Amino acid sequence: MSSVLITGASKGIGRAIAVELAGRGHRVVATARRPEALDDLPVDQRLRLDVTDDNSVRQAIHAAGDIDVLVSNAGETVRAPLESVPLAEVERLFRLNTVGALRVAQGVLPAMRARGSGHLVFVSSVQGRLVLPMIGPYGASKWALEALAETLAIETGHFGVKVSIVQPGAVSSGGAERAPTFLADDGPYAPLYRQLGALRGEAVTPEEVAASVADTIENPAPPLRVAVGAPAERMLRARKAAPETEPFLAVDLDW
Repeated sequence: MSSVLITGASKGIGRAIAVELAGRGHRVVATARRPEALDDLPVDQRLRLDVTDDNSVRQAIHAAGDIDVLVSNAGETVRAPLESVPLAEVERLFRLNTVGALRVAQGVLPAMRARGSGHLVFVSSVQGRLVLPMIGPYGASKWALEALAETLAIETGHFGVKVSIVQPGAVSSGGAERAPTFLADDGPYAPLYRQLGALRGEAVTPEEVAASVADTIENPAPPLRVAVGAPAERMLRARKAAPETEPFLAVDLDW
């Protein structure tokens, strides 16, 4: 079984991944900014790790010991039109969702490369390949994450390191409900925001995402990209088939 470090394991998808992997017999190192939120997880180690802080990442990786697999899951989202979203929020998402993921990957890669084996698993989204209105900053951070992950796959594959990008659609993890929203009830984008639920599509559970992540880790030849659930597969197929000459949206708008 593998030794797996998971970022953002205190709730939602990350917590479900920790439970799933522990149940399959893997050695799980669960991390979060607030390690006390990990106390009830049935894992081998519970560590503090803030992906936006160099020292925190170094300390957690040192404490974790040998790491076969990194599951880079920590991330947040926001709801706002690009016309008025606070730029500080956009920068925050990129620090967490994109640069933070790279920071932890940089921390574990030297040992993986020297050992000649390892697996980086990035929890992305269908929004790493397509866009949804009112969630643009999150989508942009995931597009950037996927560019970094694919580059890592090319750069590190020679050293025996595998890279996988897991792409769920909407997930019933509570993340959308916790997202900061910057939108006036009577603002010009309010009618569009009210359609956001339909735009996000049918939700899968955190447990479904966790099972897909675990299957990917246990696959001896994992694919680079893994769509999670039929809704995600449909959206990504439609995006691939759509012409590049105009914006793509998975459903029609009525506003």
